[in-house]
Amino acid sequence: MRVLRNIFDRLWAALIFFTRLPLWRLYQPPQECYNSVVEFWPLTGWLTGGVMAVVIGVGSQWLPLSVSVVLAIAARLLLTGGLHEDGLADFFDGMGGGGSDRSRVLAIMKDSHIGTFGVLSLIVYFLLLWTVLTSMPAVMAAFCIFVADPYAKMLSGQLILMLPYARTEETAKNRTVYRRYSWKAGLSLLVQGLLPMGLLVYVSMDVDFTWVLMLPAVVFYLLYLFIRHRLHGYTGDCCGAVCLMVELTTCLAMLLWGTM
Repeated sequence: MRVLRNIFDRLWAALIFFTRLPLWRLYQPPQECYNSVVEFWPLTGWLTGGVMAVVIGVGSQWLPLSVSVVLAIAARLLLTGGLHEDGLADFFDGMGGGGSDRSRVLAIMKDSHIGTFGVLSLIVYFLLLWTVLTSMPAVMAAFCIFVADPYAKMLSGQLILMLPYARTEETAKNRTVYRRYSWKAGLSLLVQGLLPMGLLVYVSMDVDFTWVLMLPAVVFYLLYLFIRHRLHGYTGDCCGAVCLMVELTTCLAMLLWGTM
């Protein structure tokens, strides 16, 4: 029972941390559970990706696909509070405006104000995501985002194993430093990220899953090398930015090498 309670607490903490659902009003897990929320990050992707998939699938029955995709993006923004999008904007503001000065990059990323690079990164990201999803049949677009969301979070979660935290807990924006997870948690992370892919295999075999799996992994590795070179460590903003860029790459790979 203690093991199950511990899993429940950490999962509940992950849902509180990565969404804006008022679950904390029902139950507040111990504070230390927030250090391990990455271990359930892909599982929260089932929720956020699932909401987008439902909005696209149902909305496209009555509305143009282009409108349904916009509504799906808006639904996820409401569900997450734009958590990862905020990380994407801060990441590009820091990397674009900080030059080669590591401390300046970190300071800009921590600043709550958005700059030119952040605005441009969000515009380009949303345009690309909208274009990719609207270039697919509605059913494929729905399955695509449901697969891409957890998979991207599974890959991005590897950052905390591959890099040290770039700040201290006292200077972290949310006062939380993710702990490095065990091999058992890593295996669970892998299952959470890949299980939705199995659903797509069942629904359609007309997808080259070699590229769908490999291209995002290559992009993730290149981003890891870039972050290691510039910061010598990761931040929460880095995790959010990498997640969205890897998710976009997954969707692009499905567009290029998938039919339905």
